[in-house]
Amino acid sequence: MEKFSIYTGTTVPIMNDNIDTDQLLPKQFLKLIDKKGFGNYLFFEWRYLDKKYTDNPDFILNQPQYAKASILISGDNFGAGSSREHAAWALADYGFKVVIAGSFGDIHYNNELNNGMLPIVQPKAVREQLAQLAPDQEITIDLPKQELITPFGTFFFEIDDQWKHKLINGLDDIGITLQYEDLIAAYEENRPSYWL
Repeated sequence: MEKFSIYTGTTVPIMNDNIDTDQLLPKQFLKLIDKKGFGNYLFFEWRYLDKKYTDNPDFILNQPQYAKASILISGDNFGAGSSREHAAWALADYGFKVVIAGSFGDIHYNNELNNGMLPIVQPKAVREQLAQLAPDQEITIDLPKQELITPFGTFFFEIDDQWKHKLINGLDDIGITLQYEDLIAAYEENRPSYWL
């Protein structure tokens, strides 16, 4: 997993409440077997006018000024619904590093973290200010300090200490296990032969 410490990027607001995982990534794409490429189907029903991928010009992600946005600002209950990790894969593959919402579906919140993204909870007043930023205005997320630094102020956010440690050090579950690689190898060498 890529390390996440201090990140600066531009934002895009999709302020709907209750954006569920089926809206993030419809069920017909769950049969794909590789994590790469899911970004093409993110918000599929909103982004495209038909199954031929004709862009919906009214949808904000299709507007050129938001093409490089990597921080999504959204409403309450983001990622509710089914537990599909594919929704987090789609967000990450599209290029989002951070999602700032009023609240998250519990499983989706953890899926974002497991995929190296940072979900941040902020009150509606802060999110409404962020939604007014110009497409080229940047904000900075300082994970070690747990600060969201914006043109209109700095805001604190909560995160579990273990997740913070994992993100800052770029450790997924496999990476944590590999920290004990020498001990695992020593155990394997000294294991009684009747286990073989």
